[in-house]
Amino acid sequence: MCSHCQHQSLGWVVASGGGEIASFTVVRRGVSEAYPEPYIVALIDLEEGPRMMSYIVGTDPESVAIGDAVLVEFEEWSDEITMPVFRVVATK
Repeated sequence: MCSHCQHQSLGWVVASGGGEIASFTVVRRGVSEAYPEPYIVALIDLEEGPRMMSYIVGTDPESVAIGDAVLVEFEEWSDEITMPVFRVVATK
C-alpha cells in the first residue's frame, strides 16, 4: 500500500540506483559474527522519491556525511538472498 495515498495498485518501476544519504548511524558493536563492526546503516533518499534503509559499503565510517551521493550495488548474502547496498560516489 502506498504510504502517501493508500492506493493498493502498485507496480514495478525502473530506478536509476542513485540517491543521497538522508541520515545514518555507525554501528560499532556488531550484533553477531555475521555483522562485523563497524558498519554503516543509512536512510537513502532515492532519486525517484522513495526512502529506504540499507548499508553503506566501501567507505570509512568517519568520512560519511548526510547529503553524500550514493549508488546501489547488490551483495549476495546467500544462494537465495541478494541485498541492495550503497556506495558513496560523491561527498557533500
